[in-house]
Amino acid sequence: MHTCSICKVGELKDGNVTVTLERGVSIVLLKNVPAKVCNNCSSFFLDPATTRIVLQKAENSVKNGAELEVIQMQAA
Repeated sequence: MHTCSICKVGELKDGNVTVTLERGVSIVLLKNVPAKVCNNCSSFFLDPATTRIVLQKAENSVKNGAELEVIQMQAA
């Protein structure tokens, strides 16, 4: 069992979240991102591999000039 480092009370459980990233005029929403989610405060934590994927997808969207892009993550 892992305790949430934000609220110090909740337990982290496997779940999926929506991650919103902004840079300049670009907004990228990534839906269904696997994460550890606190059952008390809803804070979430991504593992390093997922973080790399999320950041790469967002970077590609910004490079392609997206103003708003919604990306559905694929199940692993």
